[in-house]
Amino acid sequence: MSEISWDIVGYDEPPVEQLEARFSEIAEKEMKGLPFYREGIPVKAGGFTLFENQWIGAVLTPWMLELVVFPGPSQEWPHRKVGDRIGLELPCGQIKFVVGELAGDMQYLACSLMSPLDRHLSGEHAVELVENSVKMALSLPVQTQSVAEVDLSRRSLFRGQLRS
Repeated sequence: MSEISWDIVGYDEPPVEQLEARFSEIAEKEMKGLPFYREGIPVKAGGFTLFENQWIGAVLTPWMLELVVFPGPSQEWPHRKVGDRIGLELPCGQIKFVVGELAGDMQYLACSLMSPLDRHLSGEHAVELVENSVKMALSLPVQTQSVAEVDLSRRSLFRGQLRS
């Protein structure tokens, strides 16, 4: 059995500049000209916030939008095989992520939110989605109850036994 290598070191600040630089390079060298590449959509990383000491944010490129997770300050992750799947419990529920890597040294978790991008999506709205996607992932789920599920009888009310 091989020993686990804990060599993915956390970031004190979200790696926005590194992400944008690397995805811009991929866009220019590898993706431009492909049928699903969307001119007018910028490369944008944003919405980053610390959640359980991990950086959670979103990355927009001219071909996709994804939720990403990076180790936070003073964190160390084990080096994982690119393509491995990991389920994380976020406030919105369990989300499946895939291990990704940029330039061989920047490992992260990614969950595709839109790939390819909707052809009607404008650059401005796509950038708004970066911030909103993270907010939605870290928002508590809303559950509604139907009136039939709540016992509103007078007897329950006066006995302090409202059930939901």
